[in-house]
Amino acid sequence: MDDIAVLVLAAGKSSRMKNIKQLIKIDYKFLLEITLEKAKKIAPKNTYCVLGANAEKIKNKVDFNNIQIIINKGFEEGLSSSIIQSIKFFKNVPLNLKGVLILLADQPAIHQSYLEEMVHLFKEKPVKIIASKYNQTYGVPALIPSIYFDDLLKIKGDKGAKTFLENNMHNIISTLSKTNLIDIDTQRDLNFYTNQLK
Repeated sequence: MDDIAVLVLAAGKSSRMKNIKQLIKIDYKFLLEITLEKAKKIAPKNTYCVLGANAEKIKNKVDFNNIQIIINKGFEEGLSSSIIQSIKFFKNVPLNLKGVLILLADQPAIHQSYLEEMVHLFKEKPVKIIASKYNQTYGVPALIPSIYFDDLLKIKGDKGAKTFLENNMHNIISTLSKTNLIDIDTQRDLNFYTNQLK
C-alpha cells in the first residue's frame, strides 16, 4: 500500500546485550534483516528504518536496498525520540500517508500474516488505531492513522508510545489472530527464542 509507511525502530544501543543486537544472527540472518524483510512485503515503496547507536556498523552489514534510513542522533532519549523524528520526516515530505505501521527491530517471531491482517483491518477502519494486545494493555506492532501524527510528536521517553496508546484505548482495535510478540532484549531472551526454532 502506497498510503501506509512501515517504520522499523532500530536505534537502540542494546545495553542489555554483549553484542550489537541488530546484528545478532538468527538462522543465518541478522535480527534487523528479519524484521526489514517483513516490512518490505507490507510496503515495498514505503519502508523506513530508524538507526542511532552503531548506525555505521549496521549500515555496512545489513541490506537496506529499497529502505530509507532515518538517523536519530538523540537515540539515548528512548524510543519516543525515534518516533518523533520519523513523524517529523513524514510531515515534511509529500507522502500523503493515511497511517504508519510501527515495528520494533527485536521482535523476529511476528508472523507476516499478522501484519497483513493489521493492514487489512486498517483498510476497513482507517480512523482506528490497530494495536497489538499484551494482556491488559496495548503495544507495537501498531498501525496509527495520520490524524494522530501531531499527538505522536508529544510523546516522551522509552514508554511514550505505550502512554499514547493508553490515552487512546477508546479508539484501539486488534486483530482476531495472535502472534508471538517476544522481544529479544537479553541473551536469555535470545536463547529462549532460538530454542523454540529447533
